[in-house]
Amino acid sequence: MALSRYSTTALLGLVLVAGCGNDSTTEPTPPTTTDARSGGQTTIINASSAAFSFPAPNLDGDAFNLHVEGDAAFEATFVTAPASVNAGLGPVYNNTSCISCHARDGRGRPPFAGENFSSMLFRISIPGADNQGGPNPVPGFGGQLQDRGVFGIPAEGKVSVTYIDRQGTFADGLPYTLREPRYVVASSYRPIPAGMMLSPRVAPPVFGLGLLEAIPESALLANADPSDQNGDGISGRANYVWDAQANNTTIGRFGWKANTPSLLQQAAAAYNNDMGITSTMFTLETCHGQPQCDTSSNDPEVDLQTLKAAAHYTATLAVPARRVLNDPKVQRGEVVFRAANCNSCHIETLHTGVAPDAPYLSNQIIHPYTDLLLHDMGEGLADNRPDYLADGREWRTPPLWGIGLTRIVSGHTFFLHDGRARDLMEAILWHGGEAEAARNYVQQLPRADRDALIVFLESL
Repeated sequence: MALSRYSTTALLGLVLVAGCGNDSTTEPTPPTTTDARSGGQTTIINASSAAFSFPAPNLDGDAFNLHVEGDAAFEATFVTAPASVNAGLGPVYNNTSCISCHARDGRGRPPFAGENFSSMLFRISIPGADNQGGPNPVPGFGGQLQDRGVFGIPAEGKVSVTYIDRQGTFADGLPYTLREPRYVVASSYRPIPAGMMLSPRVAPPVFGLGLLEAIPESALLANADPSDQNGDGISGRANYVWDAQANNTTIGRFGWKANTPSLLQQAAAAYNNDMGITSTMFTLETCHGQPQCDTSSNDPEVDLQTLKAAAHYTATLAVPARRVLNDPKVQRGEVVFRAANCNSCHIETLHTGVAPDAPYLSNQIIHPYTDLLLHDMGEGLADNRPDYLADGREWRTPPLWGIGLTRIVSGHTFFLHDGRARDLMEAILWHGGEAEAARNYVQQLPRADRDALIVFLESL
């Protein structure tokens, strides 16, 4: 991004103020979350297509400069060696830059008919676990299916997707249609081993991540209830994963299954898995040991400073402010959100702790609408692939902040881990397992209250 973009941080003031009529069947109740500053002091008042791409307004000079450096790293396109700049792409890979998957720092989507996969990838494994307790890599393929190869190198395989319609009806008789994806791996460079598990993942938004990293582990565990001792049907639990930098096991926070402990490791893993770029943290190509993989050189293709800058960039992207909090329909929707018990997992308010190297992230009151914990989401959303402690039905609660800006930022409204939901209501209707009671509650609501719930979510 150009530096000129940053000169207008917090000055655009593009707050949505368009009102909505109140056609609810009951009188609205005053909102319970009245703070529009979803990211505390890192909040930006902006609702444009660039809403996810501004630096936090409270950065100091050094932190701001590193953010700009990280922005450049995030947008850098890698090419094949022996180029003098950004060399090392592949030999097999999924994309050529971070921004290619996280366009405008937003949400990826499944491909439209005739498109290749671009902002969606597939994690793969076979039964069992690796030496650190993580997913067991597939012999000849590794832990992620690379669907592209540099010149002369075949891709590991190509995936196609088709959808099966699933019909349903709300209690008031209004019909709806959900689409259930089916994935097929074809054109693999070698036969797919029997028992290979495939898990689709769209790229998530990357703003506000430093705040989530700054939440104390104790605060996350305070919301966990793995044995459901309070009997509410909600049994969130933490994932514990391998920290490649610390060389030990720690709590996971990032990724669709909370399988990554830190933003630094997330950046290094993305370079390695998505682009085939080695670093001091992941020194081997993901295709190491495969016949088409040249591992004669183990020199890092991206240095530690670049990794730190890229991680800092995602840590310090501003969180967009909430909009239209005083709209009666938004207020009614929040009442419905709580009545459905959605906030048992999508927790509205959390507090960051003291981040010694990031005072701008410390001691912030934030409203991410997540607990960062694993929850059983039912058979309908199951990928049937374990990931450390996460089983094949569990997913991390995704943050909801900024979700109402998805259409304007990312140009679509595809949600859930594989983008199967075409709008927010479809996403709700896919909820099962621990969220089945909440889904059933919404399914029984009159249309006015269902509409209010969506308007509330779009205000986040």
